[in-house]
Amino acid sequence: MSVARDADHAEREPTASQAPLLRMEQIDKRYPGVHALDHVDFELRRGEVHVLLGENGAGKSTLVKILSGSLAPDSGRIVIDDREMAALTPERAAELGIGMVYQELSLVPALSVAENIFLGQPPRNRLGLVAWPEMVKRAQASLDELGVDIDPRVEVRSLEVARQQLTEIARVLARRPKIVLLDEPTSALSDAERERLFETIGRMAASGVGIVYISHRLAEVPLIGQRVTVLRDGRVAGSLPVEQADEDTMVQMMVGRSVGQPTRRKPVSGPGRELLRVEDLSVPDALHGVSLEVHEGEVLGIFGLMGAGQYELSRAIFGLEKDVSGSIFIEGRKVEIADPRTAIANGLGLLTRDRRAELVPMQPIPANITLARVGQRRVWGLLDGDAESRAAAAHVEDLGIQPPYLDRPVMHLSGGNQQKVVLARWLHSEAKILIFDEPTRGVDVGAKAEVFALMTDLLQKGVGVMMISSEMPELLEMADRIVVMRGGRIAAELDGQRASQEELLRRAS
Repeated sequence: MSVARDADHAEREPTASQAPLLRMEQIDKRYPGVHALDHVDFELRRGEVHVLLGENGAGKSTLVKILSGSLAPDSGRIVIDDREMAALTPERAAELGIGMVYQELSLVPALSVAENIFLGQPPRNRLGLVAWPEMVKRAQASLDELGVDIDPRVEVRSLEVARQQLTEIARVLARRPKIVLLDEPTSALSDAERERLFETIGRMAASGVGIVYISHRLAEVPLIGQRVTVLRDGRVAGSLPVEQADEDTMVQMMVGRSVGQPTRRKPVSGPGRELLRVEDLSVPDALHGVSLEVHEGEVLGIFGLMGAGQYELSRAIFGLEKDVSGSIFIEGRKVEIADPRTAIANGLGLLTRDRRAELVPMQPIPANITLARVGQRRVWGLLDGDAESRAAAAHVEDLGIQPPYLDRPVMHLSGGNQQKVVLARWLHSEAKILIFDEPTRGVDVGAKAEVFALMTDLLQKGVGVMMISSEMPELLEMADRIVVMRGGRIAAELDGQRASQEELLRRAS
């Protein structure tokens, strides 16, 4: 997979004197409480693959969303082909030849592959009607260019995630762009699919297309790029030729020397009894023979880059994945978990990434918080509303849920406060094993300490916690052990007291 290092690479290497295809100057973007981009400068040359690196939350996706027109900067200049762009919208960006493959898929599941590839721009016949045979033919050509065997007539929802990702890429290629923005394009792809994508990227770059390539995978950088720019905390930490971007240098730029060791939670005195054990857990195309255990009073951290399998792991344990193989043991007893109801009955709790899907939007805060224990809050067969309200009020105060009105339907809360309600539900449950998938995502900074304090209280009561997080400082602060995942498998198990951010990144990459 050495596409960027092929024989003609030197011939198409842009010279420093060549006018850049794209310049982004002093781009600034703020959200409430977050300075997402702090006066960022970035440029892209013709025929160049410019790799954009950084930890989660560094500002990479925000930068390319501004270039694609889906976000407006607060200030700064965007210059394309020496012409300053006053304002970019998705439509204007498309007219300028900017194509974007988003980190989160933007396909329409009920439409065919061909309809998605030409969404909004279908080929038409002389009568102005959609030319269906021509659309299918051209969609097939775009898929063939990627070297993938996908029937353009099938509905997107029938495809696995990797093929949906390739369909998204084919949609951009079909428009013959001159600037391509790829946000984690290989996260769901196999090695063979990744190599075919790299070959396509190499052909596009050789024809003069400029490509911005976002990735967490450090091993991809020398295979695909000519230059590397690293963002850290919304600022440019550095930009250098790929020949100078060895792994140690990139990790240091991403993490930064100013980042010290976090304050670590006092570890358990010794592993308690085993609460959860999984053996050879597998999910087709996602999880491959994963075995691990969680003990009483400990936090098992799970870390991995996007698409490493940690998401599917949590869902498989909780009965949300199909075609799961392997064994699950609760307190030494083998159990069959076919659905979430069975998981809850066996003492499991799961705080998922998709918080809003877990809420009953028209119900007030107390009903949502006590939902996992609905069977335990009845008196003579009726719901005990007073006990429900008292329990909910305590969690509202502990987590700082705002506004603290117990009778307000959760649909009227902000996204962050909705997420706190779901977190409160599992803190309130009597589960002995809690799986927290990104527990502080969307939670304001001031509440993170309270979240961890509540988690510590649960540990002292003998609860076992599996904590999946992309926030390395949080894992290092809370985890007794850290399992690092890569490619759907366990790549390493580290002592949480001795691990470092650099080691986590190296193992995951």
